[in-house]
Amino acid sequence: QVQLVESGGGLVQAGGSLRLSCAASGMTFSIMTLGWYRQAPGKQRELVASISSGGSTNYADSVKGRFTISRDNAKNTVDLQMNNLKPEDTAVYYCNARKVVNWYWGQGTQVTVSS
Repeated sequence: QVQLVESGGGLVQAGGSLRLSCAASGMTFSIMTLGWYRQAPGKQRELVASISSGGSTNYADSVKGRFTISRDNAKNTVDLQMNNLKPEDTAVYYCNARKVVNWYWGQGTQVTVSS
């Protein structure tokens, strides 16, 4: 049974930092492309950052230079370090693992940035 469990969300002031972590089980973690998505109220879910099985990363323009995605294949975890947070980063953040047509999602964790 595939599971993705996020942790690390919370309330932070603008300019602050948070680190999100996602623990995966029930999959061959090392071959999966991993990502963090977010969804703000009234908006579509959007890709924040992704990391391939080979370690290549991709970021949304809005977070480049502020967010860093990393993976630990030994621990089956993927993290998102978020620095210099802005109120517009407020959203529910979802962990994603995918391989070809198989997509898996975590339950989401709330990040709220106050101005």
